[in-house]
Amino acid sequence: MAIISIVFPLIFMAVLGYILTIRSVFSKEQIGGISLFTFYLCIPAFLFINMYQADLNKSFDIRALISFYLPVLVTYGIGFLLFYFVRRGQYQRISNSAAYALGCSYSNTILVGLPIIVGALGQEMMGNVFIIITFHSALLFSLTFILALSRSKAEFKAGPFIKGIVFNPIVMSISLGLAFNLLKIPLANNLASGIDLLSQPALACALFVLGANLSFYKIAKDWKLALMASLVKLIFLPALVYALGLLFKLDPNLLAVLVLLSASPLGINAYLIAIQVQAQQAVIASTVVLSTVLCVFTMSFWLSVLL
Repeated sequence: MAIISIVFPLIFMAVLGYILTIRSVFSKEQIGGISLFTFYLCIPAFLFINMYQADLNKSFDIRALISFYLPVLVTYGIGFLLFYFVRRGQYQRISNSAAYALGCSYSNTILVGLPIIVGALGQEMMGNVFIIITFHSALLFSLTFILALSRSKAEFKAGPFIKGIVFNPIVMSISLGLAFNLLKIPLANNLASGIDLLSQPALACALFVLGANLSFYKIAKDWKLALMASLVKLIFLPALVYALGLLFKLDPNLLAVLVLLSASPLGINAYLIAIQVQAQQAVIASTVVLSTVLCVFTMSFWLSVLL
């Protein structure tokens, strides 16, 4: 019952977004407006205020970073080789394997990971979450671009890419919150209250937008590849994180944060990267849908193991 009480509100918001969009109550343009409000205002406010209030003395643990990122990189490598051997003799561009590897290892930490962690562990674990996810997109996206373009005539332009990462609303809000926290810069009470008010609908809006966006993606013919990537993402990766966390004897709550982040489904941003490198767009879009649906069951499993 405890697990149902954690998962049900999240499923409810995502299903609500899906149903209202598929029934044309909200158009694609209207969902786009809600997405902009969510990702450029609400979520950055949520990340900033929680990072600003986080107890950093309990947040940074090098063992936690290793326990999360080493399995992520191992899974990325396995996904790369998996696609190469499954599709032996076909589609042997490195960009295809790189895009598929991203689909096996990139987590939807903001839309799914955060709400589940808040529901299961409370907001006091937010500092740990932000320390972990700060480098997540930059690492995997950079690796995918470099591999995908290594044998392509297209040139990898580091400047615009770095600028896009640095000025990303998620990275900026976490970085500013961290800077204000470390430098002990006070916030005026009225300003803090305003930011806190803006942050309150963040998780609900994120889940609503997630469900709405699922209505725009379809399962492709290569659903078997998408299913394989989903299982690697939802079961194999968090199992590796769990095993390494146990080996390092991490605090149970910190271990739970790492596993739940890694057990989150594939993020929609992976599809946008697949479009940019022109590789496996249909498979990645299908993996976004399948992994998001399947995570209802796999997240329940991991919650039962961790709590």
